[in-house]
Amino acid sequence: MITTDPIADFLTRIRNAIKARHRVVDIPASNLKKELTALLYDKGYIASYKFEDNGPQGNIKIALKYNPQTKKSAIVNLTRVSKPGLRKYVKSSELPRVLNGLGIAVISTSKGIITDKEARTLNVGGEVLCYVY
Repeated sequence: MITTDPIADFLTRIRNAIKARHRVVDIPASNLKKELTALLYDKGYIASYKFEDNGPQGNIKIALKYNPQTKKSAIVNLTRVSKPGLRKYVKSSELPRVLNGLGIAVISTSKGIITDKEARTLNVGGEVLCYVY
């Protein structure tokens, strides 16, 4: 299946799996999606992930993280910001803050896929991919 916006598809699959209370979600792999998955894991939004190289494209298996007492997901909201029809680029001085610093903005920069906090310390701007909180 060909999608015009693979990042939006990635976020929507995770969002739908959380609403359905799934433990694991399978997503078709790409290098950008692998970097996004690793970033979400490093920031504590997902429990674990595994890259499977079956076939030409491969899969990403993501284990979603839930609070054991309240059964709420660690991810409350995933919002796509920059779209294929309208890209959102920001300078290093105009980097967004998500929920006053409680969430993260994922930025695609010349240094790779990083969060808004890391972009501020590196003093780089780039394309705002999505907000996660």
